[in-house]
Amino acid sequence: MPITRRKFLLTSSTAFALAAAGQFPLEAFGDEQTENLIKITVLHTNDWHSRIEPFPMDGSKYQGTGGAAHRAALIKQIRLEEKNVLLLDAGDIFQGTPYFNYYHGELEFKLMSYMGYDAATLGNHDFDAGISGLAKQLPIAKFPFLTANYDFSQTALANAFQPYKIFVKEGVKIGVFAVNIELQGLVPDALYGKTLYQEPVAIANSTATHLKHKEKCDLIICLSHLGYKYDDTKVSDVVLAKNTRYINLIIGGHTHTFMDTPDVQKDLDGKEVWINQVGWAGINLGKIDFYFTKNKIKNKLNYQTVIVEKKTRG
Repeated sequence: MPITRRKFLLTSSTAFALAAAGQFPLEAFGDEQTENLIKITVLHTNDWHSRIEPFPMDGSKYQGTGGAAHRAALIKQIRLEEKNVLLLDAGDIFQGTPYFNYYHGELEFKLMSYMGYDAATLGNHDFDAGISGLAKQLPIAKFPFLTANYDFSQTALANAFQPYKIFVKEGVKIGVFAVNIELQGLVPDALYGKTLYQEPVAIANSTATHLKHKEKCDLIICLSHLGYKYDDTKVSDVVLAKNTRYINLIIGGHTHTFMDTPDVQKDLDGKEVWINQVGWAGINLGKIDFYFTKNKIKNKLNYQTVIVEKKTRG
């Protein structure tokens, strides 16, 4: 099964690109760079829109790409090679093929559970079966759903979500939280009911501050279904990065943006924030490797970012 991958290495503010083609497993960049470091591998998807099967071989742009079986095999292969893996999704799991129309999200959540997702958040299309439809399918998911700025307390989804989740890998404490797009005007009112939207930048700031100072997290990841960037002042991942503190990585969704390399923005303290998004339909799987020193985990971070573009053709 041929796999094309692009590798990108970012260290501090210097970035350079490496290109390679071949088969997994992925080799390290060199023992001299990694032998004394703790490696955290973040795999991520967004907007896969019920694309259970690959695109058909019909001559179209994305023919033969995507598909849950191919993604599951790739994730399994990476886990055989990497010790500390987190698998995350930034929303819009539902809607886009007849599988959703027939199974109403049950199949998507079963497949994600089989793949071993660690956490996910909601996109606007995840409300397409309404609050009641989402509440019916949510127990099938064997992983937590996160949102810090949706208040479901007056709906059937009360207590079904948590604002953040903390993972510990070889002593590295990783805080993952999520912020989501405003539903009014984007989703019919009847579908999201009494869900209350809270402004995401302020919520992200308070949550990231809590994760940094109260929970003592070494790495903070935001799952965002806001969209990468806009021409107007609408809140986006770029706006979020520039107006917050302590977030290291924003995994985005909603705008279906194919990013060859992560965007690097400066936060309120002038520190770098990585933003990444991998298009839509499960065509790509994002892979980002963080390296931490063993003796100064909280103070010394060496980032190596690898984006794996997976395209399988029959």
